[in-house]
Amino acid sequence: MTPEDQYRLAKKKVKQKKGFFKHLSAYLAVGSFFFALNMITDPFDIWFVFPMLPWSVGLIIHYFNTFGFPGGALTDEWEERELDREMRKLEYKVDEAQPLEIEEELELKEFKKLRREWDDGDFV
Repeated sequence: MTPEDQYRLAKKKVKQKKGFFKHLSAYLAVGSFFFALNMITDPFDIWFVFPMLPWSVGLIIHYFNTFGFPGGALTDEWEERELDREMRKLEYKVDEAQPLEIEEELELKEFKKLRREWDDGDFV
């Protein structure tokens, strides 16, 4: 990867992180406003969670798209590690397997006798 490609990739990641933090800021500001409005209008009827719940799901999805899953799950590096792990398992199973014994070749003497009796015109 060239330095220009690295710079573009780094810039793209920084832009994604900046977008997430803007999204988080808007979520917190609007959530605080809804909470305050709810407490002022009717503190015994908690309604502010209903508009915030779907937005929370969207924010969580945005987080995973930006930073990835915790522990590095489902990233390109994770995929490579899992692929290597599966390949090692398969190699172990192949090495562990007993070699196949080649059975004696079947003798088809009777077939050869019948073959002489057949004429090519007999076949459709």
